[in-house]
Amino acid sequence: MSRKSVGKILFASVLMISGAALPATAQSFRVQCPTSTITHPDTTITQMVNSSEPAYTGPTTFSLGSGGYVVPSGNVNGAIKCQQISGGDGYSTMANGTQTFMFSFGPLSGLADIAAGLPGTQVPAIFNTVYGATFMPGDPANSDGWSTDPTVVASRSLSGFTFNGAVGLTPDSDCIAANAAAPAGTAASQLPCPNLPTGGLDGHVDPRQIMDIGVMNGNIPAPLMAIDEDDEFFLTLSNVGMIMRPDLFEQHTVHFHGYPNASSFYDGVPDASVAINIGGSFTYYYLAPDAGTYFWHCHITPPEHLQMGMVGQIYVRPRQNRTPLGTTLYASLQKQQGDLRTACATVSVAAPVSSDILCTNPLPADNGILLGQTSATVAQLDTLGSSSNNPDNGQQLKYAYNDGDGLTAYNVEYPIQIHGFDPNFHFVGMTFNPEAFAEMKDKFFLLNGRSYPDTITPGPLTTESSDGRSHFSQPLPSIINIPAGGKALLRISDLSVTEYSTLASLGIPMHVIGYNAKLLRDQEGNNMDYYSNSITLGGGESLDVILDASNTSVYQKVQIFYLYTPQLDHLSNDQENFGGLMTEIHIN
Repeated sequence: MSRKSVGKILFASVLMISGAALPATAQSFRVQCPTSTITHPDTTITQMVNSSEPAYTGPTTFSLGSGGYVVPSGNVNGAIKCQQISGGDGYSTMANGTQTFMFSFGPLSGLADIAAGLPGTQVPAIFNTVYGATFMPGDPANSDGWSTDPTVVASRSLSGFTFNGAVGLTPDSDCIAANAAAPAGTAASQLPCPNLPTGGLDGHVDPRQIMDIGVMNGNIPAPLMAIDEDDEFFLTLSNVGMIMRPDLFEQHTVHFHGYPNASSFYDGVPDASVAINIGGSFTYYYLAPDAGTYFWHCHITPPEHLQMGMVGQIYVRPRQNRTPLGTTLYASLQKQQGDLRTACATVSVAAPVSSDILCTNPLPADNGILLGQTSATVAQLDTLGSSSNNPDNGQQLKYAYNDGDGLTAYNVEYPIQIHGFDPNFHFVGMTFNPEAFAEMKDKFFLLNGRSYPDTITPGPLTTESSDGRSHFSQPLPSIINIPAGGKALLRISDLSVTEYSTLASLGIPMHVIGYNAKLLRDQEGNNMDYYSNSITLGGGESLDVILDASNTSVYQKVQIFYLYTPQLDHLSNDQENFGGLMTEIHIN
């Protein structure tokens, strides 16, 4: 089968989801972000622009609709979220100045947020926005118009660029013209493009914009993603090719590692799923699973593509963040037992525990706390302001999991991705030489794509690529700032393909609360969390760790601590002296 035929099949598979009409002049690149679905029909929720989802007051209820399938009839939870990424190549800069060639994913939506170190995931009202200016080749989050003057480049600012919509999205002029040319009185269902939305935005894109932005614009880590439980997530991958290796016709996929209940069709494993060819797009669909820290990567020849940089992180925020003011965390967790997707066994005051080994949200054991009461009675807002009895110092409390007892409360969160590069492997990957998999050995050790001291540099790092332009190669900082009297959640994942890695924290205990997107709690409700001064991860593992600076008698002024590895060979930038897996923790 020709690549062109495959591209048409991929394109048609995307349309199968949305029901969009196939214009006569179809193209391979497409995006998809519906404003409503069967599960989320209310556009007042899906079109929100402030990311505030409805409070969780109980599971969504369903009833049989007129179409013969069930539709939500009450307590519609969650919303629709979307993101667009490119699969291609690029360069990154190591802390010793070495420029490293990568296979990599890059951002094609949420550009301003990603450049600011935030997730690029957007709601439809933001994602389905047409950029009103002309994109420049490379990352457009540079207001200087890609000047080659070093003094101008050095003073670059993100303040002039705020666009977070989908790159390339544009009205479908072919469909607009075809519908306009239809004879007067033609029924809507008989138009050439009967499902064309108002404004003509049906997923049609300008491929030139996608190529201008996507080529040589790879990120390490790959673009960050974040969704909430009960969300529907539409992720579009556009394969822009690897311009530094024109001899390769590499396909790419997105595999959410450890993601529960993923449909094999959208799982990204090419043996049972779909692989995306150069010049094609595919939209993955996910219903947000249980809360926790996950990660994702390309599943085409994984040892190669992971080592070369096609790795990223996604986390799912819990329903507990949306508990209404005045509702106890315990009562909120009890209500979740009515949701068949996440329910434990039958739960009541008389039988508060579950014997279901698949239960993801077991209620906490009654250890002297009255049932229905917790040490943290309000889930979302603390309006007391700074005071001695206010542990979050006036900050909004959030939670890593649906814990029911406030065990996983935190003030600020930081995704920390452990990864490593073998510079020899990357060099032969760029110079058309055979790759020595058996001899692969990381020599650059990275936190969010950076080695110390780059780990404490705020803002995005840039690399000048072979096109003579600077690109945001490593946008995600890894410096940790904790408000005095507060707590920081570290979402740590390891995506190295060659090494185990250890991270240690001296001075601030590491409170380990979750492992591989699972709350550390047994099925009888007993918390299995623990404190440590170090954690060790291998490739394909994740941990949720809270750094607790809430003891104001100890952490009462500006202080600097270190998060680092005690493995001396991992404290390097391919040479002696400090570097590698180390960053700073600031209490301020």
